Amino acid sequence: TVKWYRMAADQGHAGSQCNLGVMYKNGKGVAQDYSAAMKWYRMAAQQGHKDAQYNLGSMYYHGQGVAQDYSAAVKWFRMAADQGYVQAQYNLGIMYEKGQGVAQDYSVAMKWFRMAADKGHADSQCNLGIIYEKGQGVAQDYSAAMKWHRMAAGQGLAEAQYNLGLLYMNGQGVPLDYAAAVNWCCKAAYQGHAPAQHNLGIMYLKGQGVSRNYSVAIKWIRMAADQGLVEAQHNLGIMYLKGQGVSRNYSVAIKW
Repeated sequence: TVKWYRMAADQGHAGSQCNLGVMYKNGKGVAQDYSAAMKWYRMAAQQGHKDAQYNLGSMYYHGQGVAQDYSAAVKWFRMAADQGYVQAQYNLGIMYEKGQGVAQDYSVAMKWFRMAADKGHADSQCNLGIIYEKGQGVAQDYSAAMKWHRMAAGQGLAEAQYNLGLLYMNGQGVPLDYAAAVNWCCKAAYQGHAPAQHNLGIMYLKGQGVSRNYSVAIKWIRMAADQGLVEAQHNLGIMYLKGQGVSRNYSVAIKW
C-alpha cells in the first residue's frame, strides 16, 4: 500500500500525499515519523486538500514533527474550515475562545462553533450552549443555552447532558425541574462524567427529584471522588464523618 501511495504521491496526487502523511503519523506500514508526515501533509495541503490542511494544522497545534505554533495551526485550520471541514471549524472556535494564535474573540468563536453546530457537531453545539449560558461575547440567554445543550445531549454528549441537568436543577431557561435534572445527570453519570456523578449523588443525598437515599448518594459521590473531583472527595469525607449511607468512620473521613 505504501509503495502505491508513494508512486501516486510522487506524481503529485494530493489524496495519496495525505494518506502517506497519515501512515507516517500513525506508524501504519512504516516507522512512525512526524517529520515525514509533515512533509506529505504540506504537499497535499498546498494543493488545497482539506483533510491535509486540517492534519497539518493539528501537527502545528500539538507540536508534532515541528515546534508548537498556534498561529500556523490557525492558518491551516482556517483553510480547511473555509472548505467546510467541520472539525477544523470547531478547532478554530476553540482557538478564538481561548486566544490561541489569535486575539481572544468570543464573537468569532461563536461564528465557527455555529457553522459546525449547524452541521450537527455535538461539541460545537455544547460550546455554543456554554457561551450563551455565560454570556460570553453575546447577551446571556438561558433559553438559547438550553436549545444547544439539548441538541448535543440528544447525540449522547455527556458534558451537554450534565449542563442540561444543571439548567433544569437551577431553573435557568426552563422551569425548575429536579426530576429532569436527575434524568440528564444520570445519563452523563453512566458515561463516567465525574461532575454529573457528584451532582447525582447530591440529589440523592437531598432527595431532589428522587427519594432520599444515602446509599445511592455515596455510591455516586464515591465514583466522582475516585476520579479526583475535589468537591466529591470533600463530600465523601463528610458522609463518613456523619455516617450517611455508611458506618461512621473518622479515619476514612480524614482520608478523603
